[in-house]
Amino acid sequence: MLKKLSFILIFLFLFSGCTKIEKEYSKNFFYMNTYINIKIYSNKDNIDMYFNKIDDLYSEFHKLSDAYVEYKGVKNIYYINNKLKVNEKLEINSSLYKLIEYGINSYKLSDGKVNIALGNITSLWKKYRDEGTGIPTKKELVLAGKNINIDDIVLEDNTILKKSNINIDLGAIAKGYVTELVGNYLESVGINNYLINAGGNVKTGNHYNKGLYKIGIEEPIKDSDNMYKIVNVTNQSVITSGSYERYYEYDDKLYHHIIDSKTLYPSNNMKSVTIITKDSGYGDLLSTMLFLMSIEDGIKYVNNLSNVEAIWYSNDNNVYYSDGFDKYE
Repeated sequence: MLKKLSFILIFLFLFSGCTKIEKEYSKNFFYMNTYINIKIYSNKDNIDMYFNKIDDLYSEFHKLSDAYVEYKGVKNIYYINNKLKVNEKLEINSSLYKLIEYGINSYKLSDGKVNIALGNITSLWKKYRDEGTGIPTKKELVLAGKNINIDDIVLEDNTILKKSNINIDLGAIAKGYVTELVGNYLESVGINNYLINAGGNVKTGNHYNKGLYKIGIEEPIKDSDNMYKIVNVTNQSVITSGSYERYYEYDDKLYHHIIDSKTLYPSNNMKSVTIITKDSGYGDLLSTMLFLMSIEDGIKYVNNLSNVEAIWYSNDNNVYYSDGFDKYE
């Protein structure tokens, strides 16, 4: 299921008493299986130039991180997974090198929960999800799970080498990573007032009227468009991982896309978790990591972090908060 732009609604309020309001510019994109809306608040000329640069960034990482499509002249994840031979070195684009390196570091930061080497498992589940005719057998999962060791991905001097028939999947980190790059780019050219809505990943710059952006978090229930929580943020990222983003149903049971590397099955700890933190890439990593933990363990983990808050929506439709979450309400 494609992530809908309506996954998170953005409520923007003008506040009275301001002597000058910058003009709002808005543009839509579709990359990484996600509808993306960018709002820029600026008095600069040639705004299209900035939107074109943003388009280039998303387009580049969309192609580089794609595990299912081959692009002419591009050595991307599809190429690495399907054409690169075991123990053969390949020189790759520096942007892809840094993203894979970030993925390896994410594995360490998440204590192995976020594993970009899980591609053989995620592609197997995707096959069944696309067909909608069943679920992988235990035998299929065990066989695919023989090559998920992240140490089999070797990076050195802009080259990559696979020590086994490992497949890489950057789906858990790529969108947050590039969204953070887009925000950094805007700030580097003096555009500090902006809002990026990339489905379950929202990044805000400063508010255009020195106020707060109101971000609505969608109730993680099938076919629901209700918002169960509104958070008030500026210069923060709000990132949600949930079981209702990409899924299919078989024998009246829902199977989503976030796979637990220990069980090789979709995690069933909760319906969704939402992270509030400054860095969109870090928030993307944390939201996936926490989705793969129990709510109790996740609360303890977040309460020991600085500048991170979270909200959990449980399987029995209860809501839980980290200790400092109330400052965003």
